[in-house]
Amino acid sequence: QVQLQESGPGLVKPSQTLSLTCTVSGGSITTNYDYWSWIRQPPGKGLEWMGAIGYSGSTYYSPSLKSRTSISRDTSKNQFTLQLNSVTPQDTAVYYCARADGSTLSYDYWGQGTQVSVSS
Repeated sequence: QVQLQESGPGLVKPSQTLSLTCTVSGGSITTNYDYWSWIRQPPGKGLEWMGAIGYSGSTYYSPSLKSRTSISRDTSKNQFTLQLNSVTPQDTAVYYCARADGSTLSYDYWGQGTQVSVSS
């Protein structure tokens, strides 16, 4: 059973960098064809895909966030990390990490989500 757990600060000040880590257990982030994503949900809004890192280390970003987003990984720790620069209150959301099965292109495992608020 694959499990994902988000971690990071719950409060970030405007203009700073939001940094979250997803720790994966029960599976490897280098397993062929799996993609590891960051998805967020602002209050009262739908889910927004932010980006992903693939099993080979390739990264993919939402065009609307690409200029501010970086996703990286530490294979020795089986973790992947989100950095979102220059945050504003509009970046307040619940942030999820999730696995997409490359063979089905469906999200089959999710973290529980972590609330991040952007406020001074």
